[in-house]
Amino acid sequence: MVDPLWFFFLAIPVVLLTGISKGGFAGGLGTLAVPILTLMVDPRMAAAIMLPILCVMDIFTAWQYRRNWDGHTLKILIPGALVGIVVGGLTFSMMNADIIRIIVGMMAIYFVGNYWFIQRRNRHVEPHGHNRLKGGIMGMASGFTSFIAHAGGPPVSQYLFPLRLDKTVLVGTSVMFFIIMNYVKLIPYAWLGQLSADNLRMSLYLMPFAPIGVWLGIGMHNRVSNKLFYIICYGLLFLVGIKLLGEGLIAQFQ
Repeated sequence: MVDPLWFFFLAIPVVLLTGISKGGFAGGLGTLAVPILTLMVDPRMAAAIMLPILCVMDIFTAWQYRRNWDGHTLKILIPGALVGIVVGGLTFSMMNADIIRIIVGMMAIYFVGNYWFIQRRNRHVEPHGHNRLKGGIMGMASGFTSFIAHAGGPPVSQYLFPLRLDKTVLVGTSVMFFIIMNYVKLIPYAWLGQLSADNLRMSLYLMPFAPIGVWLGIGMHNRVSNKLFYIICYGLLFLVGIKLLGEGLIAQFQ
């Protein structure tokens, strides 16, 4: 049985951090949410609690960036992402909590490696043009990982970053992509019984912190350096990923 006090002690900073990331500062760190909450609750419950909160955050961020997004990029990414969500929905019930811990742990470790060895390098290369095949594949990967653990940021970033869009347009395009994804995900989550009364109650308790986090992220977008923030948060994500992967593998082989 999870102690509600300790859960909220952990969950409130996670929601704030996710909102900061959604608001345009240190984008991609919303991937911390489910792995960290999984330290205390079943990963399926963690994902279910976060989805309504993400949907509320999306309303605030979409309004903020409503004039700064690239429609052509979305047309390339969204079809594959919808396929990824369908695949995630059809396979979700086949996975037990330990398998999801393994998947989430592996994704967390991958995201850290992706940031240090791919995203940081791509900031120094010439802009790339659009590629529909790559966009479809990255969109599908983003849809699947977004469904499993609300962690679709890194795959879609692998497509967006090399385009070298204006910083604000990049954030706005990502915001519009994920508002579509998250509201679509409500359908299979409801179908799978993930949006239970207990999970929605936990979401409601945490909901007031969603706009606060977004507001902080918007304010920090042009005022604060990402560097130290990224180092700390990705270091934490790596440690969490190692822990989840280890727990899942030990449980599978017992």
